[in-house]
Amino acid sequence: MMRRTRIGMLTPSSNTVLEPMTAAMLSALPDVTAHFGRFRVVEISLREAALGQFEMEPMLAAAELLADAHVGSIAWNGTSAGWLGFERDRALCAAIEARTGIEATSAILALNEILALTGAKTIGLVSPYIDEVQDRIIANYAKIGIACVADRRLGISENYAFANSTEAEVADLCRDVATAGPDAIVIYCTNMRGAPIAETIEAETGIPVYDTVATSIWGTMRQCGADPARIEGWGRLFRTVS
Repeated sequence: MMRRTRIGMLTPSSNTVLEPMTAAMLSALPDVTAHFGRFRVVEISLREAALGQFEMEPMLAAAELLADAHVGSIAWNGTSAGWLGFERDRALCAAIEARTGIEATSAILALNEILALTGAKTIGLVSPYIDEVQDRIIANYAKIGIACVADRRLGISENYAFANSTEAEVADLCRDVATAGPDAIVIYCTNMRGAPIAETIEAETGIPVYDTVATSIWGTMRQCGADPARIEGWGRLFRTVS
């Protein structure tokens, strides 16, 4: 009997990209399936109401429901730790594991892992966020010794609207930051169409492109003992293992 790998994804309620993009990346792997649980996220800003969307209890409630599907790993498929602090995702993952008995990761913890594995010290940052959110992300990476040498931001706070950016627009933003010669280009939003253009930008620039929808898959598959290298055509991330 085929061994099945089920991965769980905690999903912002207004996100319309990560689910179809995850399904597309896993489409050639009939034994690996993704399962999604939503909680309310509609705005990305530093306003108190927006920050309150990331309180732990709604996320843990969604994780408990995902556990009913006997998933092998649960990821917070969002980027909030970038501006709230990486320790927030470490605490969330520990709480998920304590509540469900299932290993957990996040888009950002997996991203930071790949940056560490590859020795990246500089990044080019692409996101749809407003200035204060982007600046907080850049500051948090500086604290762990990773400098942002170029960045592009779209200045949007409505989470649903992030999905309006086309693949061509995201690719042009990546080309812009590539001119600074970063060790890696990071597409920092799970409601942005970055994963499909990773391979193209890598071929053009020679710089690895790490999309945060892709890092969630990479991280959960590794936790489940599945081989991410089976995912082909979506960038060199999936060919990178420890």
